[in-house]
Amino acid sequence: MANKTIDHAISSASLTSAASDPTHAGVLSFMRRRYTKTLKGASTVVWGIPFDAATSNRPGARFGPQAIRRASAIFDNDPQYPFHRDLFEAMPTIDYGDCLLDYGNHQKTPATIEREAAKILKSADFLLTLGGDHFITWPLLKAHVAKHGPLALVQFDAHQDTWDDDGKRIDHGSFVGRAVRDGLIDPARSIQIGIRTHAPEDCGIRILYGYDVEAMSAAEIAKTIIDHVGGVPTYLTFDIDCLDPAFAPGTGTPVAGGPSSAKILQVLAGLSALDVRGSDVVEVAPAYDHADLTAIAGATVAMYMLGLRSGKLVTKD
Repeated sequence: MANKTIDHAISSASLTSAASDPTHAGVLSFMRRRYTKTLKGASTVVWGIPFDAATSNRPGARFGPQAIRRASAIFDNDPQYPFHRDLFEAMPTIDYGDCLLDYGNHQKTPATIEREAAKILKSADFLLTLGGDHFITWPLLKAHVAKHGPLALVQFDAHQDTWDDDGKRIDHGSFVGRAVRDGLIDPARSIQIGIRTHAPEDCGIRILYGYDVEAMSAAEIAKTIIDHVGGVPTYLTFDIDCLDPAFAPGTGTPVAGGPSSAKILQVLAGLSALDVRGSDVVEVAPAYDHADLTAIAGATVAMYMLGLRSGKLVTKD
C-alpha cells in the first residue's frame, strides 16, 4: 500500500499524473482525472450533461454521467488496452463536472449547453461529453462548429435522428436533420453506423445499417468510415443504443439486432486516421441496466475516444 493514493480526483498534483486509487474507493471523476472548474493547463476536458427531457421513450439518461464515471473507476491508469500507453501522460485532462440546467425551464437548455461548451472550447482543444439524451449533441455541434467550422458527423446509433422539427422542439430524434439544414455538418462526408430503424429522410448521409454491420468485419467498417469521411474535421457521437440490448440494456430506446461491444470497440480503435475535433457518449440510462453492463460499455467507449485523441498527440510530438 506504500505507493497507493486516494481521492486522486481532488488531490492530484498534476493534470497528467497517474492515479492509484483502489478501484472500489475514492472520489469518482472520469478515469480519476482532476475534478475542477479550472480550465487552465487542460488540453482535454470531460464534461457531463445530465439531461433527458427530450427522450421519446424511457427517461433516465440524466443519470448517465454519474454511471459512466462510476464505471470508469476500473480504468486505474495502467496502460490502457488497446492503446499500450498511459493516455494522460501527453494529454493534460480534467473532469469539469456537470452542466447546471434548470429542470423547470427546458427551453433554456440548448443555449445553456452551447454557452458552457463554448466557454470550455475557448480554453481547451478537445471536449468529450457524457450524456444525457441525444438532443445534447445539437447545442454541442453548434459550439464546436463555432470553433472549427462545419464538421463531418460520424454517428454510432440505432436511429437516424433525422425527423422533422420546427427548429424549436426539444427532441432527441431530430438533431441530425436540423444540423444538416443549418449547415453545421456536411452530409456528403457524414456517416451513420448501426441504424436499425427508418426515418422519413436520410438527409444525404451514408448509412451502414444493422445488417451491413453484422456482415462486415470491424476492419471493413473502420475503412468504410475513413474512406467516406476523409481528412475533414469530424465530430464523433456515440449513442449507446447502437449496441445490441444484450450488451447495453440500460438505454431509453433499445433496438434488437445490433452489434456487440467487442466489434464496435474494434471499429473505434481503427479510426485513428479521422480528424476528430469533439465527441460524446449519450443515452446511458442506468435505471434499466444490469450489473452496470451499459455503464461499462459507455465508459469504455469514452475511454477509446480519449485513446484516439491521445494517440494524435503522441504522434504529433
